[in-house]
Amino acid sequence: MRFSNMKQAVFFSLLTGSLVQGQFPVATSITSANEILDGFVSFSIEFSSFPDFAGNNSHPNTFSDNLLENIRHLTGTKPYIRVGGNTQDYALYNASLPYALNGTFNPKRSLDYPTTIYIGPSYFESYSTWKDVKFSHGFNLGLGANTSEGWQTLLDTVPLACKALSDGKLYLWGYGNEPDLFSTAAQGPIRPPSWNESTYVWQWQNGTRTIHALVRQHCPDLARESEYGYMAPSHGGVGNRLKAHVSWAAGLNSGRNVRLYSTHNYISGATTPGVTLQSTLLNHTVTARSVNAQAAEYYRIVSLDPGAPPPIFGETNSLYNQGRPGLSNTFGAALWVVDFNLYAASKGFKRVHMHQGTNYRYASWQPIETNVTSIGTKPPYYGNIATAAALGRHEKVEVVNIPLTWHREAAYAIYHGGILSRVVVINMRGYNTTVDGEGLVPLPNPPKRGSVEYSFQLGGLGKRAGVDVGVTVGYRQKVKVQRLRANGSDAVTGISWDGWSYNYELDQGRPARMGNVTTGEEVEVDRMGRVKVGVEDSSAALLVF
Repeated sequence: MRFSNMKQAVFFSLLTGSLVQGQFPVATSITSANEILDGFVSFSIEFSSFPDFAGNNSHPNTFSDNLLENIRHLTGTKPYIRVGGNTQDYALYNASLPYALNGTFNPKRSLDYPTTIYIGPSYFESYSTWKDVKFSHGFNLGLGANTSEGWQTLLDTVPLACKALSDGKLYLWGYGNEPDLFSTAAQGPIRPPSWNESTYVWQWQNGTRTIHALVRQHCPDLARESEYGYMAPSHGGVGNRLKAHVSWAAGLNSGRNVRLYSTHNYISGATTPGVTLQSTLLNHTVTARSVNAQAAEYYRIVSLDPGAPPPIFGETNSLYNQGRPGLSNTFGAALWVVDFNLYAASKGFKRVHMHQGTNYRYASWQPIETNVTSIGTKPPYYGNIATAAALGRHEKVEVVNIPLTWHREAAYAIYHGGILSRVVVINMRGYNTTVDGEGLVPLPNPPKRGSVEYSFQLGGLGKRAGVDVGVTVGYRQKVKVQRLRANGSDAVTGISWDGWSYNYELDQGRPARMGNVTTGEEVEVDRMGRVKVGVEDSSAALLVF
């Protein structure tokens, strides 16, 4: 991103009481075109979990819809929903099934989702329960491209899916989930060791041609060039057997029907040795490294195809294998959500779909009551809300990373229409208040919580060095401060955004004001154009100019 040669803001941080001065220029206006798409804060929902999250015509899941509406209130657009994941490539169709989905678990393959799945006609009712949401439906490539039952499922379900997604509900289509892992998947390979990019591209093209023909036959309005397209290749990462840029070179988008380059990303594995909240999720360096690797793969594609579609994270979350208790379900994960989303936006990713599933540890909410997990809003959802509030409702939103000097903090400048509008500061120094950091048993005497004071020197908001930069001398501009906070990074309850709770038990996910949280905070921009704000350890603050 190029910056204009206009007024700049200089960032200072005071760490643990001692001044550490670093000058980090931030233009008060920018002329680049690195704008995000609408619905930047979006979700991916596991195929087998979608009926739980959305419900059906007779029993719509209004709790889930309330949570989506909260985000629309902040950004002006309801999240886009991608329906897919591993289970889309296990799903077969049974026309006589009297309910949406019949799933059988195989503990040797996965404890978290069924791996033998049949869906019935009523599965597609779930696409009608949320007003003003656009969906991507994921078709089965895993079984669909190499078994007769899987191919018949494609023929049977394309008409049902396109009819369900008519009337403005279609986002994009998906065909296959993480094909780069088909021959090496921990849940069991579904392709031979010889599986490669050219074979994948042939199968993808054969399937998508069939999908297009069926859409033309059954839903001609959705077959128009303006409506028809895919998010692809939906690879599981950049280090797996198949490479996205090699698939692209093999002709994946030769038909120019890939509208969004979609990739998947997880910071680390839930059982990887050495993974901790502080070292992994509350670590800006780790997050940046992960996103940078994805950006580098995308630019390999751009070098092959300068007209390549814009990149998105079609599926992502903290730790793969559905996360880990004490990490992915804590307030620290909410802070990670803010850092990941804003850093992704700063690197050119246009939309982020955070993956969800029933009983998943990293889920933003649990949509139904089960014998494993209670229904409710989970800590990561508050990270979604804070990100949405930071981006706001403007049509032209850009995010610029303010590079700090330590991996336990991050800051971002947000521009509306090219003008600096907001600054986000995330203090990721861990602060635990429960035994073993699991968020369950309170410590009898928790340590004193630290805080860092951040000072910004803002051009355009004061008078400095005798140059009038937009504010009359003596005028103190007020800056609104909104905070993402909890009792500690290990907290799983008591979380708030700007004094609001979105807990299910208060008002089924609608915003409820918390009486014990201070709100309405303001700080001043002084005559020199400086603004200071203190940020507690394991919390985040949004400055709204």
